[in-house]
Amino acid sequence: MTIENVPSGPPVTSPSVVLLTLAHRIESELGAALAPLGLTVSRLGLLGHISSVPGASFSDLARMSGITVQSVHTAVKALSAAGFVRDTTARAGSASAIELTPEGRRLMRAAMGVVSEVDERLFGPDADPVQRRIADTVRAAFGDLSQP
Repeated sequence: MTIENVPSGPPVTSPSVVLLTLAHRIESELGAALAPLGLTVSRLGLLGHISSVPGASFSDLARMSGITVQSVHTAVKALSAAGFVRDTTARAGSASAIELTPEGRRLMRAAMGVVSEVDERLFGPDADPVQRRIADTVRAAFGDLSQP
């Protein structure tokens, strides 16, 4: 290493690297916590979209989830077989309208309880101070989105 390659101060903190590292940890912990419910993080996201947009089509769900329509079809088929969702217009030539079943709503409530536990562990009062600051920033940025 030559003298001109020696850093002159502390390393630059990259928000991308920090958030990617934290996202990996969140996904790992959340995935492990959701496993007893038979859910993955991706399936939870899909159920969340279906819950918040009743009657969403396969195309809508693919756009919201950032995955292909074929992947949504596969996931919805599995969720339907498990009794968590139903297609209210499942007939050839008609646009699908997918919604949660009562069992799917129960699963979502249980899953959101798991999410709250992971949030508490990763961002609550006993969490790393940097992670608490990140959580505070997220809450401040997004506030209560249910309010107009």
